[in-house]
Amino acid sequence: MLDPHGYFQWDACAGAAAVREGDTTPEALLRCALDRLDAVNPVLNAVCVDARARARTQIERGVEGVFAGVPYLVKDILQDVEGLPSTCGSRACRDEIAPVSADTVRRSEGAGLVILGKTTTPEFGLKGVTESALWGATRNPWDTERSPGGSSGGAAAAVAAGVVPMAGANDGAGSIRIPASYCGLFGLKPSRGRVPTTPLAAEAWDGAVSEGVLSRSVRDSARMLDVLSTGTTPSAPFRVEPPPASFEDLARRAPGRLRIGWNVDSPVAGRVDRDCVEAVERTGALLEAEGHAVERVVDWPLDGERLASAVLALYFGQVAAFVARARERGARWNEFELDTRTLARLGRALTAGEYARARQGWQRVNLALAALFERYDVLLLPTVAMPSPRIGELEPAPSVRVLQRLALYLPVGRWMLNSRFLERLTFESLERTPFTLAANLAGIPAMSVPLHWDRVGLPVGVQFMAPWGEEGRLLSLATQLETVQPWFHRLPPPIPGAGPAHH
Repeated sequence: MLDPHGYFQWDACAGAAAVREGDTTPEALLRCALDRLDAVNPVLNAVCVDARARARTQIERGVEGVFAGVPYLVKDILQDVEGLPSTCGSRACRDEIAPVSADTVRRSEGAGLVILGKTTTPEFGLKGVTESALWGATRNPWDTERSPGGSSGGAAAAVAAGVVPMAGANDGAGSIRIPASYCGLFGLKPSRGRVPTTPLAAEAWDGAVSEGVLSRSVRDSARMLDVLSTGTTPSAPFRVEPPPASFEDLARRAPGRLRIGWNVDSPVAGRVDRDCVEAVERTGALLEAEGHAVERVVDWPLDGERLASAVLALYFGQVAAFVARARERGARWNEFELDTRTLARLGRALTAGEYARARQGWQRVNLALAALFERYDVLLLPTVAMPSPRIGELEPAPSVRVLQRLALYLPVGRWMLNSRFLERLTFESLERTPFTLAANLAGIPAMSVPLHWDRVGLPVGVQFMAPWGEEGRLLSLATQLETVQPWFHRLPPPIPGAGPAHH
């Protein structure tokens, strides 16, 4: 019988190989995953929808594919599973049951992955922490007083704690890379259109959102990208040129000598923690030792004001649309969290021209990054600017709460859009995570790699970006870094209050 220690020593590729070779069974893998889930979830609150009965039925029917028998979790936003709740972390959607499975879910199950549940998110995925009125706070296995980040925080916590070797995630402003950094995981955001978010949304958040996974090994993410991106989807708005070989093969190839430009200056002129800066600098030295040409980008072309203006109007408008759709289905106004209601008010106060102008701003970001990619093959940046926040730390200040409550009863949306309130909201939204958003606006691939740990033993990821369609380049570089500075053995400490430790 497979013991929990052995289970945690396998990534998804190794688990699938063990099933194929007869060294274990899907039933044994599921039992280990469920034992670990039952031990840690009361503390971490990473899984909000339990689907173990469905998982057992799936195994009984037989599983086939490159990940046959490997336990898996999907995110409770955009990754609908037929017959399971799709709450999006909102009290307004707690009774929603998915009528059909998302394409990403169908492809995952087609590869033999066994879905045992859905992971927690903030309401509508709107925050960089996973705390909601519906599900409460999700905690980081490395320090349970801290957040695993968001919005794929439940997925990251579950993978880092050893419930599953990888989990479904998505990224609209950093929601794969931020939790990867905080939880010591590998997280790749694919290019726009590489993995369609159909049929639920042909172009989620106007194309800012990319579907992917959080994993403990590069090869798991590479193979899973092959699974999620293979085939055609008639409703997909983009047709992305397929890679010259499978992503799994590309990840195994040597990256060659790359021109790598790095920068650590916050685009919103905020503070960047010393550990985040040192992580980039040490990575640059490591890359030079591997033969790459590394230099600092002194003329970084993106500033926070431009980034914010390019996205915030769309952000407000999208939230207003989400809320309106939920209201049409019978949701009550007071079921939405106060932050969400405030954003919806701001969205309703926008003009169509302001929304269109914001969308046009994405192209300026794209052009600025494209100019950099004429000089560099890859860009190296911090993933985040600060360590993981403590649970509840990012609650708005009392003065902001007063303004939010006023906005519920008074027609002050236009005033808020034109006041310093918006400027403050912008800075607070981007201060901790100013480095991830540009890749979403430009639609380019980006990854967070867990190469460093800070002074108190918490993970610190570093971020790489590549031109559109060049996921293979990132995966090849990530494999090289994984080889020279491995991280798979780096495990969180025993979780206080959880069941038996996994190591």
